[in-house]
Amino acid sequence: MFIVTKVVDTLRISPNMLSIPSLTAIHSEMDRRYPNRVLMDVGLVICRYGDCLKIGDGICVNGDGGAHHECLVKLVIFRPFVDEVCTGRIKKSTPEGIQVSLGFFEDIHIPAYWMLRPSQFEARTGLWVWMDDDERYEMEIGSEIRFKIKTINFTQITNTAKGMQATTTTTTAQAPITNPGDMMRSSSNDGSGSGGGANIKAESSQQPVRKRSLSVDLSESQNMPATMHVVASICEDGLGLTSWWEAQEEEEEEEEEEEREEEGATNEEDVMEEE
Repeated sequence: MFIVTKVVDTLRISPNMLSIPSLTAIHSEMDRRYPNRVLMDVGLVICRYGDCLKIGDGICVNGDGGAHHECLVKLVIFRPFVDEVCTGRIKKSTPEGIQVSLGFFEDIHIPAYWMLRPSQFEARTGLWVWMDDDERYEMEIGSEIRFKIKTINFTQITNTAKGMQATTTTTTAQAPITNPGDMMRSSSNDGSGSGGGANIKAESSQQPVRKRSLSVDLSESQNMPATMHVVASICEDGLGLTSWWEAQEEEEEEEEEEEREEEGATNEEDVMEEE
């Protein structure tokens, strides 16, 4: 679920921070810039991992009183792997599917076609219901749910001559992505980039098994898609609300205890008969 990625970026240290040690100023700038942002085709940045690995000399630019340093740093990235099983809580339920939250990341969607079968959406309660034989299992808001990652989508919004355009890259294989490019956006879709003309590079030794891109034009009435969007499934045994399977496990344990007690009683009777 979490990976550590090396990133090369050029950071600007403002004039009012030049009086403090360079390492402290650079760490402060990184902690301000990176957390809660999405590196395209890499993942959601959680925090800085340790000190900078390399810091270049400060360079001054005409008309700018700040110092520009090229830095190499490690970042902790939230990037779930395809087929990884995770646990979250149901945030929203619609006829199209279920939205799941991990607390720090909420753009996880379980579509209707990845529900346990047979399942249906009840408009009266606004909840999805799994029908197992004669039993009804409602997926209530706030319930803990276990799901499996199917695809990870990264969307980049660009302003073209024809209007806004969304380019989505979909990864459907368990492998980190290389060459994330120089685009970094907030996970809340506020449109903020990496700033300062930074050149961001992430290092990885593996190639994705399957990756495809799709570009679509956005109208003014459409909502901006999430920069990072995860599609998940609960269409397998053991997935779904954790309370469903915990109850079954308790029943199985009780049955095993009863069988052991019966076997123990039978053995005692056999011993008494032999005596």
